[in-house]
Amino acid sequence: MFDKPDATEGQPQVPDRIAGGVAEAIAHDSAVKHVTGAAVYVDDIPTPRGTLYVVPGGASIARGRVTRMDLTRVEGASGVVTVLTAADIPGDNDTSPTHSGDDPVLSDGTVMFHGQVLFAVVARSEHEARAALALADIDYAEETPALTIAEARAAENRVSPDYAFGSGDVEAALAAAPHVLAGEMAIGGQDHFYLEGQASLAIPAEDGDIVVHCSTQHPSEVQHNLAHVLGLPASGVVVEVRRMGGGFGGKESQATQWAALAALGARKTGRPVKCRLDRDDDMVMTGKRHDFLADWRVGFADDGRIVGLDVRLSSRCGASKDLSDAIADRAMFHVANAYHLPAARISSERLITNTVSNTAFRGFGGPQGMMVGERIVEEIARTLRLDPLDVRKRNFYGPKTGTRTPYGMEVEDFVADQLVAELEETARYRERRAAIARFNGKSSVIKRGIALTPVKFGISFTTSFLNQAGALIHIYRDGSVMLNHGGTEMGQGLFMKVAQVVANVFQVDVERVKITATSTAKVPNTSATAASSGSDMNGMAAFNAAMTIRKRLVDFAVDAYKVEEADIEFLPNHVRIGNAVKPFADLVDEAYLARISLSSTGYYRTPKIDFDRASGTGRPFYYFAYGAAVSEVAIDMLTGESRVLAVDILHDVGSSLNPALDIGQIEGGFIQGMGWLTSEELWWDDKGRLKTHAPSTYKIPTCGDRPERFTVKLWEKGRNAEPTIYRSKAVGEPPLMLAISVHAAIADALASLARDGSFPRLDAPATPERILMAARALKQAAPLKEGAAS
Repeated sequence: MFDKPDATEGQPQVPDRIAGGVAEAIAHDSAVKHVTGAAVYVDDIPTPRGTLYVVPGGASIARGRVTRMDLTRVEGASGVVTVLTAADIPGDNDTSPTHSGDDPVLSDGTVMFHGQVLFAVVARSEHEARAALALADIDYAEETPALTIAEARAAENRVSPDYAFGSGDVEAALAAAPHVLAGEMAIGGQDHFYLEGQASLAIPAEDGDIVVHCSTQHPSEVQHNLAHVLGLPASGVVVEVRRMGGGFGGKESQATQWAALAALGARKTGRPVKCRLDRDDDMVMTGKRHDFLADWRVGFADDGRIVGLDVRLSSRCGASKDLSDAIADRAMFHVANAYHLPAARISSERLITNTVSNTAFRGFGGPQGMMVGERIVEEIARTLRLDPLDVRKRNFYGPKTGTRTPYGMEVEDFVADQLVAELEETARYRERRAAIARFNGKSSVIKRGIALTPVKFGISFTTSFLNQAGALIHIYRDGSVMLNHGGTEMGQGLFMKVAQVVANVFQVDVERVKITATSTAKVPNTSATAASSGSDMNGMAAFNAAMTIRKRLVDFAVDAYKVEEADIEFLPNHVRIGNAVKPFADLVDEAYLARISLSSTGYYRTPKIDFDRASGTGRPFYYFAYGAAVSEVAIDMLTGESRVLAVDILHDVGSSLNPALDIGQIEGGFIQGMGWLTSEELWWDDKGRLKTHAPSTYKIPTCGDRPERFTVKLWEKGRNAEPTIYRSKAVGEPPLMLAISVHAAIADALASLARDGSFPRLDAPATPERILMAARALKQAAPLKEGAAS
């Protein structure tokens, strides 16, 4: 290769590097817009003249049938243009992501949960539509709802058959184990509580087509389901989303119903229609994180090594199937977390209840499964009077224990042992544990606890066909670049990361790459932005599209300038051709004049994914993301209040595409996980009515709940063993599970009350009430007996 020409020889001045390339810690592309209010969300889009507003009317019972629904007064109310019922649906009355037929847009009279949509009012204003809702006259034949896991189990209500996988002879391992424990744990759900609620704006187009601006993580699913509902081909529906004010999984499958109501209203009236749920309706009518009940038997050696494990996970799926099968499967995959299980049987039952259908939530079942595994390790450690960290380390995957998961996947990239060892030293875990023991010995009211927990999280959709992505790139004559792909932006910084990838390929400043709204009219048949796969898949698809155009430019330069391909080099905002250097834009314009295509699609499919669900074996994940966290907490034994005092996190993101965004995701994921495990409690009354449906009763973490000391570091040795985009690793979901260390630290603080090896029965979330109940039980309990429930 030639040396870079000197600018004094008449060549352009070439900067040392581009601004905003891969691995540079730059701000989110919409950061300033977010804080100034200039960012445009669905509800901010200027509406066309004559736009109407649709508001859903929900059932007031949790189970039964509508025997009479008189909407005469509703239809005659001020401002009402029309009222939608199931009879107004020209196509399929179903928005199920699996087309199972159990997620109607509008109920045909069967009521499966309180708040299920029976009708919808389309009016000139949202206020008039809401006023009209109260005029509906509806009678029901009410039935007794099944609301809990126990009630659903007794009624044998399942969304799908029970499922299990495992390895080894579990019963023989348990029979031969020196120690056996049995236990149970309840893990609560979580509301997504995105800042922007569900919102869609549907605009009629020519020939009966429709354009929908929708706050969704899965534009293609909304497109295809709307086509089925409206009786249109998919090509007759365009779905577009520039950004969401949060999603967390809640806008993956469950955005479709509200888009469908807007689209039906637009189809019936011929006018634009907006659907925007208010906070109360959103929380009542949309799904949550699945709550689980886990019971287990575990056999272990004197040093804490697990020799056999039998676990059953029971999940409350709600009123329909939704994505529950895949969520329950992922929970099963993650029970083992970072630990080798020589003999394991992991089973699952997926139960129907008369509550709103639960759905995807950051971690997609993984947090619940991992929570169970970590609780089992904690109980083993307390029984043996060992430090839980030592038990964790003795069970890590490795040559001495084993490297194969219970579902038959070989763990080839295990680094949790290295992360934990480094964090143990830098966070002074042993020193702090000793100091906490001394503190607890002197303090009767405030008790402290500490825990170090690892994360090993599988990256890929476990539904194999979803592991694909597309992108579209145009370069214009002035050298500016237009980027589009199937990923959606919900605040996580995906658009900026992919723009950095494209900027890197062309060696142009990232500000030259125009980020555009996700649209089904540009990139078809895309997958949801979920499973932490957004950067992996869309980044690689965009890379492939950019490389196609770059190759065309190189081929053009070789032919036009009569040089070898090796004589061409892309420099920051310039291209060297032989000994000459010219601005990138000049080469692009020359290529255009020579009739070279400056547009390309790109495609990517994740390799190596192969899981046989029938046998319960294979490779459901491309690779694993790893992390570790130390959390220190204090609890007040008089009130049950807990506070996180300090957090130290070391997380593996591979070779980071953008360290600033990655650290932001780690911080946000941890805090969201902390809320799930400490303060965010969902509560339904015995009539199936959600009572925690507003910020006044549902408590997400606030700024004041942030740990007093919060240290987050990216693992410097991180590099993906698989050839992902620039060897980076996914970062969206794995950090949430680092917050399991908070729950474990609270349990550790409580355990200081028991000198006899007892361990607190502390379910999640660890609210003040649960902490006080666990403390009281510990003070009254006899030592934990082997073979007995904890």
